[in-house]
Amino acid sequence: MLERFIRRPVLSLVISILIVLLGALALFSLPITQFPDIVPPSVVVTANYNGANADVCAKAVATPLERAINGVPGMTYMNSVSSNNGVTLVQVFFEVGTDPDLAAVNVQNRVTTVLDELPEEVIKAGVTTEKEVNSMLLYLNIMSTDSAADEEFIYNFTDINVLQELKRIDGVGFVDIMGARDYSMRVWLKPDRLLSYNISTEEIISGLRAQNIEAAPGVTGENSGKDQQAKQYVLRYTGKFNTPQQYKEVVLRSNNDGSVLRLKDIADVEFGTVSYDMVSKTDGRPSASIMIKQRPGSNAQEVIQTIKEKMEELKETSFPPGMVYNYAYDVSRFLDASIHEVIRTLIEAFILVFIVVFIFLQDFRSTLIPALAVPVALIGTLAFMQWLGFSINMLTLFALVLAIGIVVDNAIVVVEAVHVKMTEEHLPPLEATIAAMKEIGSAIVAITLVMSAVFVPVAFLSGPVGVFYRQFSLTLAMAIVISGINALTLTPALCALLMKPHQPGKKRKSLLQRFYGSFNRVYDKTENKYGKAVRWIAGRKIATLAMLAFFLILTWGTSSLLPSGFIPAEDQSMIYVNVTTPPGSTVERTEAVLDEVQRAIINEENIENTSTLAGYSLLSDISGASYGMAMINLKSWDERSVSINSIISKLRSKTNYISDASIEFFLPPTVPGFGNAGGFELRLLNKNRGDDLNETAKVSESFLAALNKHPVIEGAFSSFDPNFPQYMIHIDQEMAAKQGVTIDNAMSTLQTLLGSYYATNFIRFGQMYKVMLQALPEYRATPEDVLRLYVKNNRGEMVPFSNFIRMEKVFGPEQITRYNMYTAAMINGDAAPGFSSGEAITAIQEVADSTLPRGYTYEWSGMTREQIISGNQAVYIFIICLLFVYLLLAAQYESFGLPMAVILSLPVGIAGAFGVLLMAGLENNIYAQVALIMLIGLLGKNAILIVEVAVQRQRQGYTPLEAAKAGAVSRLRPILMTSFAFVAGLIPLCMASGAGAMGNRSIGTAAAGGMLVGTVFGIFLVPGLYVLFTRKKKNSIKKEDDMPSVATNPSISHSNQPFE
Repeated sequence: MLERFIRRPVLSLVISILIVLLGALALFSLPITQFPDIVPPSVVVTANYNGANADVCAKAVATPLERAINGVPGMTYMNSVSSNNGVTLVQVFFEVGTDPDLAAVNVQNRVTTVLDELPEEVIKAGVTTEKEVNSMLLYLNIMSTDSAADEEFIYNFTDINVLQELKRIDGVGFVDIMGARDYSMRVWLKPDRLLSYNISTEEIISGLRAQNIEAAPGVTGENSGKDQQAKQYVLRYTGKFNTPQQYKEVVLRSNNDGSVLRLKDIADVEFGTVSYDMVSKTDGRPSASIMIKQRPGSNAQEVIQTIKEKMEELKETSFPPGMVYNYAYDVSRFLDASIHEVIRTLIEAFILVFIVVFIFLQDFRSTLIPALAVPVALIGTLAFMQWLGFSINMLTLFALVLAIGIVVDNAIVVVEAVHVKMTEEHLPPLEATIAAMKEIGSAIVAITLVMSAVFVPVAFLSGPVGVFYRQFSLTLAMAIVISGINALTLTPALCALLMKPHQPGKKRKSLLQRFYGSFNRVYDKTENKYGKAVRWIAGRKIATLAMLAFFLILTWGTSSLLPSGFIPAEDQSMIYVNVTTPPGSTVERTEAVLDEVQRAIINEENIENTSTLAGYSLLSDISGASYGMAMINLKSWDERSVSINSIISKLRSKTNYISDASIEFFLPPTVPGFGNAGGFELRLLNKNRGDDLNETAKVSESFLAALNKHPVIEGAFSSFDPNFPQYMIHIDQEMAAKQGVTIDNAMSTLQTLLGSYYATNFIRFGQMYKVMLQALPEYRATPEDVLRLYVKNNRGEMVPFSNFIRMEKVFGPEQITRYNMYTAAMINGDAAPGFSSGEAITAIQEVADSTLPRGYTYEWSGMTREQIISGNQAVYIFIICLLFVYLLLAAQYESFGLPMAVILSLPVGIAGAFGVLLMAGLENNIYAQVALIMLIGLLGKNAILIVEVAVQRQRQGYTPLEAAKAGAVSRLRPILMTSFAFVAGLIPLCMASGAGAMGNRSIGTAAAGGMLVGTVFGIFLVPGLYVLFTRKKKNSIKKEDDMPSVATNPSISHSNQPFE
């Protein structure tokens, strides 16, 4: 079978060309993303209750919604936030793999069942249910150099001219402007005029609704079948009013004396904005900030490129003079830089592998053969990636880098075996190739099967970690399978075509020849000494067992010392800032603090631009006057020499003097969609079902204090604060009844005058806008102003509120967070420098166990939750992978004992990986664990090469000790060659810097350390283990002639004598 491919090189070549063509076609259609789709899908339900405080929102809106949504199929947990500006946000998280569209439909169906229980104002404003799109693409700022252009104009220009264009771009999943400065007709009521004209807010609202309508009067002269008209005319009504002047003239009432009451008599009308509770700035100038997120399955780079082209086009065609834009966050910067780093590593690894192979094979033609195998396997893998629905991301690119070292292995084994045949038996290339393939063909099949089998169990893992492992391991497995096909088809065919027979007569003493001569002398000496050492170790059972025990203890010791982690935090050239001003602060005060922060950091040389948003909390995704956020966009990695952590320290010290606000600097989440900040995230739950938020606040404060005292934890903070100044309105029901006032009437009047009321709407600039009613600011500046307002009773009289209400100063929360229907405080923070996320989690668990009182507990959320869930998964994966390899080898060798020689050689490599990670100051994170699984295959392959030849020798009558020595010595060159080639390929990863450096270093260091230590010590341990597990079976092995892994031609078998 294999001979056919050697004798028909065109057939072999065509197979490889087809594989490359399929891969090249896939390359153009594979989506490019930063990470695979590992974020659990989530659905967000948003409701607006104008004028309501957090407590009312939690009771009237969040509670019925949560009760309905709870237990929706596939749900993992639910989180709700109700704030003082009337917004309620319910986030429902689902298991990874749940169809987000189906999840959204299921949640929507549940929400519909309780709509009639919600307040009328909430239903009118609309309860929206949307699937959340997690992967942020761009944060785009539009501002103007023209001082006359205010935030209102910039926002609405963007809304009308830019937003609509961006929404139509293919691949954009979500686009929105931060803040709410949509145009609106503001009707500013004057309560003293309402009193003098004896008109209530209800009458104004019904008057506006009755007058401001779109109408369909019909058609005159329309054919009726009764008479014949020559013409017909469509009747049109002027429609809804859309200018302040038209609204001013709206007639609310006609009086008995023939006069009319118009809106302008009791109110000021202006074309303003719907809300004034957020202020957006970029580098201190008013701006409109657009957040753009990616639709799953699209190509991030293509989408960003299209957006940038569209923005350039809009700037040329639509932007007024002075209007400019910039990017505060661009995921393609990190993505491009990371991919650029990995592709550079690919090229460097390829060159380094080529050099190592060239040194060992000492022949350019022979080196070219393994080099040709690499592009075939790597490009061919892309076709399988598309077939499996993968994307080009950090994980699959890592797999391709690591595949270089592995893919070369099979080709090296073939080339080296052909070399041996040509030098020792002086066969011509074609015969030498056929002879070599008969001998090592089965070993290549075994190696390919074992190395791809290692990765098969990983494909069955669930959850985000499962997706992580799956994309990496199956990509690698595909590359290995293709390299196996290559090693059986293309490589032997090229050997027969390209390799030249050795001509000992010709000797040119060039510099390179001299180097080769000395290299070979050193190698031959090493090989001789190695043969003696193997004979000594393998001949002494105690030496083998002692070596094995040492490495098992070393593995256990290093693993217990090595800190654990999950996905390492990367430098994304981005810093988030969360600002919290004292309770009761206005948006203006928060804006002033953000301006002060901006001024404090303006001279920092590493900052490219800064975007601020007053009135919005970055951590809870909800608006509130005393919250503010900023996004600091740093210069590119190659333009700055300092690390992101040292920049954060510098910014903290620069803003230390700002005392009237809490200012937190932190990194963005490692994986977009897992929480809103890097570091850990947990919820402190009050399960006592009590309403006392102050009790929860006390527990949360003492818990935070204990956390911050712990040396492992840095900067733990919570936005939970029930001490915002508020006033409680107490109504004297008896007095109200006597005055003819209902509570409903009194409260709806206050809602309109103080909280604002959406009365009707109109169309202008092709957009629909709201008409909002509210008292002028001077009539509602202080709490005492409430007592000066009037309500109309059922007898048509105006009654002062002071007659039946009293006001009491109280304290309450700015926002109420609930987690799985329990009141909760969200706590964020990070591990202190020098400590891992795993150590931080352990520390939090210790503090919680010792400080939390009865009825209080905690739940992990975001990335931390996934880290806890995935806790011991790596151990189980490792055991299952070992079991798979063991069973395959047992089938291959028809023995349950012999595979142990391969399996027990692996702790050497694992100890090496852990030891090197420990010395490099890295943690045992998900990348390091992926590298360990790969080491099972690589080190297993080295052991298989030795065992394979040893089995053949023993069949020829050698004793187990002689067979082990022969196998070890004859395979030393290809083992060293493939291992050093692999380690050389990893050097660029171990030394990575810039974008994605932590991931590169983790995976590179673990793989290189494990491979180096595993090879250097493994080549001594494997022969000893072989002797240990075959001594008893000596005779039976000699008799079995039909073993699948052994060449049956004695002359060919004998030809691979150890060349000592």
